[in-house]
Amino acid sequence: MKLTILGCYSATPQVNTNSTAQVLEIKNHTFLIDCGEGTQVELRRNKVKFSRVKRIFISHLHGDHCFGLAGLISTFNLLTREADLHIYAPKGLKEVITMQMKLSNSWTNYQLIFHELTSKSSELIYEDDKVEVHTIPLDHRIYTNGFLFKEKLGERKLDMNAVLNSDIDIAYYRKLKQGANVLDNNGNLVENSLVTKDPKPSKSYAFCSDTAYNESIIPIIKDVDVLYHESTFLEKHESLTKPTKHSTAKQAATIAKKANVGTLILGHYSTRYDQLSEFKIEAKEIFPHVKLSRDGKQFSFD
Repeated sequence: MKLTILGCYSATPQVNTNSTAQVLEIKNHTFLIDCGEGTQVELRRNKVKFSRVKRIFISHLHGDHCFGLAGLISTFNLLTREADLHIYAPKGLKEVITMQMKLSNSWTNYQLIFHELTSKSSELIYEDDKVEVHTIPLDHRIYTNGFLFKEKLGERKLDMNAVLNSDIDIAYYRKLKQGANVLDNNGNLVENSLVTKDPKPSKSYAFCSDTAYNESIIPIIKDVDVLYHESTFLEKHESLTKPTKHSTAKQAATIAKKANVGTLILGHYSTRYDQLSEFKIEAKEIFPHVKLSRDGKQFSFD
């Protein structure tokens, strides 16, 4: 599982800061999460192949999370994209994008498929044989979701020495990987656990931006390997969190601690701050495993 931060700042883009967008590579999927202004430039800068992006997840309709989408869709079209593009986003974005395409006479040659989100409860919005994606209802000024990405457990691994010693025909190897007990060449039943090993542990990633401090998400993100949680403010500006419906680094760390997550990644910083190190210092007073997102930074979790 690999996470590339394309942008991790709030409000308006600046010369050296980009608004929210990130790429999650998980089980051979390349998911784009949010799409602030300049996202397509950052995709190029970070050498993410446009053709690999088949699903985009938009948390909410504030500009710093979706104003780059129309441009990206248009560029895909100019590059003669043929593959379908699925967009999971709050209801309303389809109308916005469709109007832009209509008025600019820029209809796509590929199929643009919107999955409109309206539920205020967590729901499964995508699933295949490798991953599943759930929404995380957040507490912001407008309808907002985070997203929980979970790998499905892979096949069991053959212990070849044990398999050969048990005289099992090769025709049964597939069933062994699927967890079944099988017969050996003498007709005796062989317990799967005796000839296979557990698969590699599955990984999970929770993306939470933007939101006020919100303990209702804890059951949804409980025990995730990695949590990205917005930390717009430092504690000295905690008074700003209520009117803006954002969080401090300490509040993000408190959620991480109560949810027993593996690693906390902070982001969505207000551009009023010059030193991001202060965010990590404050968060580590509550939760030990803290990392700072930065534009262009990559995180790998094996």
